[in-house]
Amino acid sequence: MCRNIKTLFNFEPPVTEEEIREASLQFVRKVSGFNKPSKANEAAFLAAVDEIAAVSSNL
Repeated sequence: MCRNIKTLFNFEPPVTEEEIREASLQFVRKVSGFNKPSKANEAAFLAAVDEIAAVSSNL
């Protein structure tokens, strides 16, 4: 077993839904390269944010 693996701490307080949503929004902005999507892409952009937030909540 690798000696460099460390146990993670600081799980309190748990992450809020708002923080998860903000992190998801930041991730989609970074990956897509758009700070604010056009009207044509807005639905897909927000759907991606919602999907990533849902998956992150399950973790």
